[in-house]
Amino acid sequence: MNISTRFGAKLPLLSNLVPIREVPKLGFLPFSHRKRGFRSGFSKKMALNVEKFDVGVENQLGLIRSATESNADEAIEALKAGKVIAVPTDTLYGFACNACSSKAVNRIYDIKGRKHTSPLAICVEDVSDIEHFAVTDHLPHGLLNSLLPGPVTIVLGRGESSILEKSLNPGLDSIGVRVPDSDFIRIIAHGSGSALALTSANLSGQPSSVSIKDFENLWEHCAYVYEGGVLPAGRAGSTVVDLTKPGKYRILRPGSAKEETVAILENYSLLEKC
Repeated sequence: MNISTRFGAKLPLLSNLVPIREVPKLGFLPFSHRKRGFRSGFSKKMALNVEKFDVGVENQLGLIRSATESNADEAIEALKAGKVIAVPTDTLYGFACNACSSKAVNRIYDIKGRKHTSPLAICVEDVSDIEHFAVTDHLPHGLLNSLLPGPVTIVLGRGESSILEKSLNPGLDSIGVRVPDSDFIRIIAHGSGSALALTSANLSGQPSSVSIKDFENLWEHCAYVYEGGVLPAGRAGSTVVDLTKPGKYRILRPGSAKEETVAILENYSLLEKC
């Protein structure tokens, strides 16, 4: 079966895993030293409005926290402990966990009621980290920095140099990668020292979540739920584009930024793969 076809309909991230070895930590720079000039291809309306939330909302379980840097250490420790947290991104609320913890990944599948045959994507802190997990040397220089951070999931080949375990999405030699335009999730990805598994915070087959109230029935399954207000991008999720073939692209899911994504791809002389 065509890899793109298998990824396209169901991308948002890991499969039935065997125990995974610890992935070596990357040589991350402090987040404050990273390049902060987000790509011009997408407007900042995609960014989170984290000034307007009420952390007292329905917090009877003691799980709700504001999605701010002051709470990042707590989220990082939960991820390192193999727990699942709920976080806002630049598109939807998602469940996140350490992508290299089989226990945590299986927990996400259980929470969502999702089939283990559906692959999961990964989230990393910075565009420069992608090369550790996927093949990027066939892409035009500057393309990834034009697309990301932003509401786009890039599908790339894993290659032999990927530090992802072979047991991650077994049977697939490609991986979906996100760098959300959201400081909070990028900070915790940095602090975790690895990639995060990230998928929409909802039951499989149900509408995606743009506020924490949308998945209130699932709060109890998370270590923490991080509140970032109502997200402005709607329920379309990220645009998913297959860039596994040199000089070609294929939109696997239109998502919330198809037009901007296609414009950038064609500006770099990529041709649509039929």
